[in-house]
Amino acid sequence: MGKYGLFDLEKHFAFYGAYHSNPINILIHMIFVWPIFFATSLIFYFTPPLFNLPQVELSLFGSNPVVLFFNIGFFLVLIYALFYICLDPKAGSLAALLCGFFWITSCFVASSLGFSLAWKVVLVAQIICWTGQFIGHGVFEKRAPALLDNLVQAFVMAPFFVLLEALQTSFGYEPYPGFHANVQAKIGAQIKEWKENKKLKLHS
Repeated sequence: MGKYGLFDLEKHFAFYGAYHSNPINILIHMIFVWPIFFATSLIFYFTPPLFNLPQVELSLFGSNPVVLFFNIGFFLVLIYALFYICLDPKAGSLAALLCGFFWITSCFVASSLGFSLAWKVVLVAQIICWTGQFIGHGVFEKRAPALLDNLVQAFVMAPFFVLLEALQTSFGYEPYPGFHANVQAKIGAQIKEWKENKKLKLHS
């Protein structure tokens, strides 16, 4: 059964899907979206703690312990994870685990690299990933990215969109029966409306 308002997954998915209907563009986003999430988490590791909370040290597989800060990076990842779970408990829980995994991994990488090298790595990763996505839109989708129309929704929904798309394509997963059909109908209607508006602008 669908949800409404902020947690209306059909609405969010249809909005994002209307800008990503070309299979090659979708594949490009599947490759580059989560690395952007990781690179952003990596650079946020160097932001100061937001609250005076006890620091947590974590060591994996005998590695040197890394301090996990409760900073902007942590709380952004937490918000993403909770939002995805609210959208769909099953796929959202998987997305939340991925968010946590990438955050913890980024902390280890950031601690190992140090700020002077980490920001350069992040810059290169962001340039490559964003260039790939803009090529996907310009060459294959032939439509501007969703972020130009709804910046917040595009950034928040992108990781979950590509994960849900991969689950649907590979395993036929649906949050509930009829979800995929409903979303495809809404995507078709939105694309049709966009094409009609585009024609009107060309003839005006």
